[in-house]
Amino acid sequence: MKHARVGRWVTAGWALLGASGGMGIGCSSDDPAAEKPPKGELAQVPVGAVEQERIDIGLRISPVPLKLEGLDRNLVGLGSYIVNAQGGCNDCHTQPGYAPGGDPFQGQPEKINTEHFLAGGRPFGPGIVSSNITPDAQGLPGGMTYEHFLAVMRTGREEDGSIIPVMPWPIYAKMRDQDLRAVYEYLRAIPPAQPGMAPPPAP
Repeated sequence: MKHARVGRWVTAGWALLGASGGMGIGCSSDDPAAEKPPKGELAQVPVGAVEQERIDIGLRISPVPLKLEGLDRNLVGLGSYIVNAQGGCNDCHTQPGYAPGGDPFQGQPEKINTEHFLAGGRPFGPGIVSSNITPDAQGLPGGMTYEHFLAVMRTGREEDGSIIPVMPWPIYAKMRDQDLRAVYEYLRAIPPAQPGMAPPPAP
């Protein structure tokens, strides 16, 4: 099962590739009148105008519906912005990445494969397959607690001490905790899904 564990992180880090250190939340709000969160959502951390723009875009572009109950809407929105507007996570963690007729690389209007969104299953060589990073039965992305997720991003090592190949974890290790937390919270908010099947090899 070593290969399966490696597969979890081969491309997980690509989700964060474009994230900049200045996108974290926690800045003072430009609007002193804070809105009350919808019922069931946590109170939002105040943010400035730049951060709020990223959050709003993130909430708008998520290709799947979000479960926000018990979560901070601002963190989820920022995580969606990092995952969907910068990191290209869909390219590695959704198999196939686009729905039929929705591949922009074929000149078609983009349509994300929402049925298998971030559920893994894409092969990257012998024994290396992208992992399912959607919530498990306990609501943990890929079965990971935040502490586990953060430790892997900071150290590039699995629980057995092995170094994760391919994933550019040395870059993500430099990111702010708040940005990594936002990605984790977004992954908590997306629907659970099962991996898609790899297409048959071309004849």
